[in-house]
Amino acid sequence: MRRLQKQFNQDYNSIRADSFRPFSYMYTEAIKHYLSNHGFERINLKAVLFDMDGVLYNSMPIHAESWHQVMKRFGLHLSREEAYMHEGRTGAGTINIISQRQRGRDATAEEIEKIYAAKANEFNDHPQPPVMPGALEVLNQIKEDGLKIILVTGSGQKTLLQRLEHSFPGIFHEELMVTAFDVKKGKPNPEPYLMGLKKGNLQPNEAIVVENAPLGVQAAADAQIFTVAVNTGPLPDKVLLDAGADILFPSMPAFNEHWKELYHAVNDKVF
Repeated sequence: MRRLQKQFNQDYNSIRADSFRPFSYMYTEAIKHYLSNHGFERINLKAVLFDMDGVLYNSMPIHAESWHQVMKRFGLHLSREEAYMHEGRTGAGTINIISQRQRGRDATAEEIEKIYAAKANEFNDHPQPPVMPGALEVLNQIKEDGLKIILVTGSGQKTLLQRLEHSFPGIFHEELMVTAFDVKKGKPNPEPYLMGLKKGNLQPNEAIVVENAPLGVQAAADAQIFTVAVNTGPLPDKVLLDAGADILFPSMPAFNEHWKELYHAVNDKVF
């Protein structure tokens, strides 16, 4: 079993599972801190909200490479590593940040349209990204536990539902999906996760979010939902913890392996 390391900050702002204490202790401490921080008495778990890129599909290396190559083509610079920092942001938002930094101004509407179209074409020229290891297994566990599964993605792909059904049969349903077409503001604004709660008829303390990106973690934390980070990319753990993750796993297989322990800690309800 891959060991999970421990990381506490001064006031237990975030906790990472560790091999030196029982896993249940670590989860309990994370849950206690979350409840105290947001003024809830308990987590009454009814649903798990999943990000897509970097969580369900190993697509971020392709996104990062596509952004890097296309920005270079338009005389701008966005490193592959920095692209991970912008994951979850709208395309226009990412382009404007780079344009402001290098040109001292927002990109024009025409520039945004051209750059984003080129990025989409670059991404689509690659083979479809594979399913993230561990994703299907943990989704099936969550479904067996009788919880709702809600997708919260910034993607606006027309074929999204068909691909999800092919990769994860019987898991996702259109009425429980939040895409780019459902919100006005993307991550790190909490609107996507607030919309996920609305679609699921949920309160913030009735759900868990699974995210891999700092902007997504921030959005979920600002929506007051218990947030599990899975570090499937090259960013240091600290970036995800500082963004507001309540607990962190080093991979989706690790999250799958320890899902039952976290689930039982949440359902213990005695703190």
